[in-house]
Amino acid sequence: MRRDGAEPAPAGDGILDFPTVMPPGGLQGKAGKELFRRLAELRARGGRLVFTNGCFDLLHPGHVDLLARARAEGDFLVLGLNSDASVRALGKGADRPINPFPVRAFVLAHLASVDFVAGFDEPDPLNLILALEPDVLVKGGDWPEKHIIGCGHVKARGGRVLSLPLLEKFSTSALIAGIRADAVAR
Repeated sequence: MRRDGAEPAPAGDGILDFPTVMPPGGLQGKAGKELFRRLAELRARGGRLVFTNGCFDLLHPGHVDLLARARAEGDFLVLGLNSDASVRALGKGADRPINPFPVRAFVLAHLASVDFVAGFDEPDPLNLILALEPDVLVKGGDWPEKHIIGCGHVKARGGRVLSLPLLEKFSTSALIAGIRADAVAR
């Protein structure tokens, strides 16, 4: 059982039925309504919403560390997760994402630091940020604050925007390159 009381989702076709995963475009659906219900409860008790986003294609220690530190900045972490089409639109490579959205969302939703995974189809999470109105917006240190999508909106509402240092030697692109190099060497 998760710390929020939800039962772990079964692996397979029911992945997106997990109560803390909202598929891309789902703000108006069942999961979106559940997210807004939980955010209303959070705000009623004075809690702070933290938002971060990314592709999280192959989860590695750098991701886990960043998510734990992001969660520590507030009381509820929503992770905006790029859809498969969104990842491809970012130009990360024809074979990306390696893991499809349901798999990435399933893994991320089971991390203790992540309270909710919200998928989005756009190239950036601005519409999600505008809808959720986070109190704290977090990205990894490879993003200068002035380039963080939604920075102006969050600050205009009195929120904080953080570019947190990354763990050295961890990146999905480097991980994939290493796997490919090993495959060629064999």
